[in-house]
Amino acid sequence: MTDALARLTPLGVMVLALLAEGDMHPYEMIRLMHIRRDDRIVTITNGTFYHTVARLERAGLLAEVGVDRDGNRPERTTYTQTEAGAEAVVEWVRRELPRVDRPAEFRVALAEAHGLEREEAVALLRQRRTTLAELLDSVTAGRGNALAKGVPEQYLLELGREEALARADLAWLDATIVRIEHPDFEWGPERLPSERYLAQRKAARQ
Repeated sequence: MTDALARLTPLGVMVLALLAEGDMHPYEMIRLMHIRRDDRIVTITNGTFYHTVARLERAGLLAEVGVDRDGNRPERTTYTQTEAGAEAVVEWVRRELPRVDRPAEFRVALAEAHGLEREEAVALLRQRRTTLAELLDSVTAGRGNALAKGVPEQYLLELGREEALARADLAWLDATIVRIEHPDFEWGPERLPSERYLAQRKAARQ
């Protein structure tokens, strides 16, 4: 599991998480991810997607469950998430959610955080908050020291942007933790599929 987790990419995580919703063939998965605009988070191309599926299968994180042919369309192989695949997603999210040095991975971890128990997700986000606050203090102090030494501000524009982004991220994180902690905030995958979700699945199969 350790080796498979180390090789797991953000796209691989999203493929496995998608299969937690039900068995699918790659064409359906690609269509569904585009419908949901998951391509905002990860780059989705046919070549990379099929390569990712093949790697996940070799790692035992997903498995083939059948091959179908609909009319004159090419054969489509349907895959299912294995138990190891489900565990890998959870472990990957646990690893990436508190980190502040991998923004691309964090976006995927946040998108799949609902697969964790509410209390665990909050605890991991609080870890992230602690690290982020320390980072903000460091950046603010560094910029302040540079200005005090007479460094022209034109050379500190990127540092100023980093400080502003860290402040905004911290404010968003504080508000989000409060929202998730509230019992009225819907959390977890157990709820029944919405009409919108069912419509998306139907459109992806066409």
